[in-house]
Amino acid sequence: MTSPIQTKIDFLVERAKKQNPNINEKKIRAAYECASIAHEGQKRKNGEPYIIHPVSVAEIIVEMGLDTDSICAGLLHDCIEDTEFGYKEIENKFGTSVAELVDGVTRLGMLRYSKEQEQFEDLRKMFLAMAKDIRVILIKLADRLHNARTFQFLPERKQRDKALETMEIYAPIAHRLGMSRIKWELEDLSLKCLDPIGYQEIVEGLEKQSSQHEEFLNHIKECISEKLKEAEIENTISARVKHIYSIYRKMYAQHKTINEIYDICAVRVIVDSVTNCYNVLGYVHDLYKPIPGRFKDYISTPKPNGYQSLHTTVIGREGIPFEIQIRTEEMHKMAEFGVAAHWKYKQGLDKTGNEQAFAWIRQLLEAQQDTEAEDFIKAIKVDLFADEVFVFTPKGDVVNMPAGATPIDLAYAIHSAVGNRMVGAKINGRIAPIDSQLKNGDIVEILTSKETHGPSRNWVKIVKTTEARNKIKQWFKKECREENIEQGKAELDRELKANLMYNGFYENEEIQKNVLQKFTFSSMDELYAAIGYGGITITKVLNKIKDDVMKVRKAQEKVDKLEQPQADKKKGKSESGVMVEGIDNCLVKFARCCTPIPGDDIIGFVTRGYGVSIHRKDCVNVRNHNSKDEENRWIRVWWDEESLDNKKNRFSTGLQISTKSRIGVLSDVAVLLAQAHVNVHELSARDLNDGFGMITAVVDVSGIGQLDNIINRLKKIKGVLDVTRTAEN
Repeated sequence: MTSPIQTKIDFLVERAKKQNPNINEKKIRAAYECASIAHEGQKRKNGEPYIIHPVSVAEIIVEMGLDTDSICAGLLHDCIEDTEFGYKEIENKFGTSVAELVDGVTRLGMLRYSKEQEQFEDLRKMFLAMAKDIRVILIKLADRLHNARTFQFLPERKQRDKALETMEIYAPIAHRLGMSRIKWELEDLSLKCLDPIGYQEIVEGLEKQSSQHEEFLNHIKECISEKLKEAEIENTISARVKHIYSIYRKMYAQHKTINEIYDICAVRVIVDSVTNCYNVLGYVHDLYKPIPGRFKDYISTPKPNGYQSLHTTVIGREGIPFEIQIRTEEMHKMAEFGVAAHWKYKQGLDKTGNEQAFAWIRQLLEAQQDTEAEDFIKAIKVDLFADEVFVFTPKGDVVNMPAGATPIDLAYAIHSAVGNRMVGAKINGRIAPIDSQLKNGDIVEILTSKETHGPSRNWVKIVKTTEARNKIKQWFKKECREENIEQGKAELDRELKANLMYNGFYENEEIQKNVLQKFTFSSMDELYAAIGYGGITITKVLNKIKDDVMKVRKAQEKVDKLEQPQADKKKGKSESGVMVEGIDNCLVKFARCCTPIPGDDIIGFVTRGYGVSIHRKDCVNVRNHNSKDEENRWIRVWWDEESLDNKKNRFSTGLQISTKSRIGVLSDVAVLLAQAHVNVHELSARDLNDGFGMITAVVDVSGIGQLDNIINRLKKIKGVLDVTRTAEN
């Protein structure tokens, strides 16, 4: 008796032979036998024999119309990772091509949806594999699609992680490769895990309207079919309801329920020639009223992924809008299976890389060479997700750009030299700002100068495409090294001073060495230059420096704490309650800008003729000191606990009390301060707008503990909204 799995492989082989009579049946069956032995005894999460998964992946690959080696690789794709069956065994039995495909898919299987730097490396490997042999990602998409069909057997957390990874990486890649059927299913299956309630709401809504939709679409099909029969145009008409994720996005974007979404029905007309596509369009517009602005001609201007079709949205006699797509059979295959359709019409892709469909992969790989991790990931998301706009050059050439692109992007898309010599732009015959966002149908003329003045530095922030951004950075890197070094050093110094790390960085050669090693620069000049031309962001450098400086400072603080008790014993007692390092009987005053009290972290500043001024370490005047002279006048100080224990010392500090305007609130505050036995130097109140008020007070306290107690008690008074500590007035 034939087993169910054997029946599946027989069915798979028959379908493959129908798709391509040249399929090597013997090789496919041998790959199945090999996989069956390798996975013997293994089970999937749902309890099925593991071999069902590679067979199902191979079925999807057959449906794509791929070749023998791809089908074999689909059957063997988990052997290297999950079994003892290695690369050499596969190469010996099935050839280098199959072994490399399996190895490529195995590497992609190690992708992690993770931190930016790791994700950067993962995605880079993916695109390298795609550039080497596009079949690798096609097999991986088939693998992910079958796994997505069984997401429900994974733990809930893993379901969501895998679904998010699918939605953000694999579905967009399927879209970019023109594989709409796989993209739609991946999106729907992912949505089911990510928002099961929203997904179910749409499913139930569609089920309720199913009979209505069926009747509506059948009527439209009959009308169009009858019209085309009269015109003697051979055709195939199909109708469908748009896929669930598409409806979900529209509901979310337009804040509508499913009952408020009307254009969820679509009709597809397939004819035998391009000429008849346009003829059918005319007949459709005779039958139904087209909605202005909703016609798109992707035949004369194909999408970057190769998609071709005519789209028009019309209104039926019932007043319900619906979309009609018109295309040829070849266009339909391309729309369904994207680049995989090439195997049916061209017997595979040659290895010269001349397919326009893959230009974007090569551009991304070139872009990543001088790009930081997060920039590369953003570039991928722009390239995979962005809608396109189609613009024309003055000669009538069509150029597709991502939505939001500017004339600068277009200039660099034409050629680096055009971008570098650009001085302005005309859009539809009129001078336009170079940061204008291009729209569909714009005729754009790039104005250039004979001399190469080079781009402006702020263009990096204006452009949309990574290609343009990298070419601008490359120009500055090559042409303006000395200027880059000067500008980069000035920018780094400014940020180091603002963050109180200038001395910490420049006085420690080990920190400098660590930073250079982290970003793979051989000298400080290289680091400055990279900051100057935008090759690396100042934030990244600053974060690394901050980590190293803080480590050194913390280590020093530990040493200081060990040494501090010895210093305390030497100095004796202090009348002010503060001990100053290295100075006996020093005149001490407390800064009015921050009013420090015992319990605050403090630091001293040696004034000219007035002793040492004591500040809180978080005081704005401590953070903002930046001259070398001031740097040397800051000194270590600490509270003298023995002196403070006599309870005689009192320290002034300010309070700001936000209130609702209420009769008696000032009186309540005064009573509470009196009950707390604190000396009040100042107490005043004023009304603000909209029924609010502000009370300010200056009080004497013994330390941070007493102050916190007072603040907590003040907050409990009726009408008091907040109490904050301020500087003394």
